[in-house]
Amino acid sequence: MKIHVTDQEGVKHELDALEGWRVMEIIRDHGLPIKAECGGSCCCATCHVYVDEDWLDKLYPLSEDEDDMLDETFDREDNSRLSCQLIMTEDLDGLSVTLSETAKP
Repeated sequence: MKIHVTDQEGVKHELDALEGWRVMEIIRDHGLPIKAECGGSCCCATCHVYVDEDWLDKLYPLSEDEDDMLDETFDREDNSRLSCQLIMTEDLDGLSVTLSETAKP
């Protein structure tokens, strides 16, 4: 499986992804610039990404906790998600996201 990540400088990366892993973990483990301070517990917004519009309908809906954390960011958009709350599945093979400035270390 693959995910496509555009970093904060506009550079596109194709990353190998493992089913069951959090998108945040995949991005972090490939060495891309993502802060991910809380390690995936939905207690911060430092793994904030923008999901390509074509993929939004394939994601689980926002939880109340994720929505609250995204409200804390200065750069939230309609397609904002926390990458720690996106779990890779076969249905997300090819997922495309862009790292937000909030995620920048």
